[in-house]
Amino acid sequence: MGNVFLTGFMGTGKTAVGRTLARRLARRFVDLDEEIERSCDLAVAEIFARFGERDFRARERRALERFASLDGAVVATGGGTVVDAENRATMHAGGAIVCLTAEVKAILSRVGDARNRPLLATAPDPARRVRDLLGERAEAYADADFTIDTSRSSVEQVVDAIARWLRDRADAPAPASSEPRR
Repeated sequence: MGNVFLTGFMGTGKTAVGRTLARRLARRFVDLDEEIERSCDLAVAEIFARFGERDFRARERRALERFASLDGAVVATGGGTVVDAENRATMHAGGAIVCLTAEVKAILSRVGDARNRPLLATAPDPARRVRDLLGERAEAYADADFTIDTSRSSVEQVVDAIARWLRDRADAPAPASSEPRR
């Protein structure tokens, strides 16, 4: 069956889509950021502030490895999880990667107060920071198996599209080669 890993920038809807998709498919839902917060008893922003991004990314990798071993879960990753090539390999080995995208304007309206987002908190121009980060992460986000723009779609519309893609993928004949995806 395999897992479904939702990736994408903050504010693209990974948690909302993930919860709804998991319900629709009768699968377990895991939010990596929530799991990290629970294990540390600290908010993501506090982990960044106290220990830095490098420490957070190490915690994120360990959490991903733990939950990637599940079978049939829907896993919402943090926006930067996919930047690490080892994380992408872990996700590809454990299932399908679905990348949610959105326009900068939609992202900013969804994230609300940028001060609550560690990577935007000190940015004098949050829109520019979002564009810069999207540019830096473009190649990693492009490594997804399926990509969908959520800017003008409801959660239900996005879930419908992902569920349809998963169904079509399951109906597709197996590839002739057994080489792992790169």
